[in-house]
Amino acid sequence: MSNYRRANIKGGTYFFTVVTYRRQTFLCDDNVRKALRNGIRDVQTTHPFTIDGWVLLPDHLHCIWTLPPDDATFGKRWAMIKRFVTKQCGPELGREDLMNESKRKRKESTIWQRRFWEHQIRDERDYEIHMDYLHFNPVRHGYVKNVRDWPHSTFHRYVREGVYDENWGGEASISLEDGFGE
Repeated sequence: MSNYRRANIKGGTYFFTVVTYRRQTFLCDDNVRKALRNGIRDVQTTHPFTIDGWVLLPDHLHCIWTLPPDDATFGKRWAMIKRFVTKQCGPELGREDLMNESKRKRKESTIWQRRFWEHQIRDERDYEIHMDYLHFNPVRHGYVKNVRDWPHSTFHRYVREGVYDENWGGEASISLEDGFGE
């Protein structure tokens, strides 16, 4: 078993990658998007956090959250969100053919990968790099040629707010580090 430490900074800002089990491609389906949105809202009522950036792709998502000043429990929040989506969509999306002994023992579904990847944002430049990476991801994966064409992203909010130009990250690739948990 892996022996690793998660970041634990109260009030921190974090970049996350969350992946479906065996990269199944259902996250952009209407019912899953609705369950995810409702799960997030439900969790935010008892465990607040701010979503700074978000992109939803068919088999994974990236997001940036900022936690309250007295809190660092992002893992609990992700567990609650995943559980909410699993309860809402499990009967439809659960795959008995993908179940294994480990999943049965842990009472897991076949919707989510067990873990998620997180990175604590260190400074403003790190924030900008991860925000750009997040928004450019649909182009990187070949889903669209222009960032503005992907509907499941906070990019559109940031265009309205004047942070990004509508044509940012067009067909030309941008200089971003590879990796980021994918």
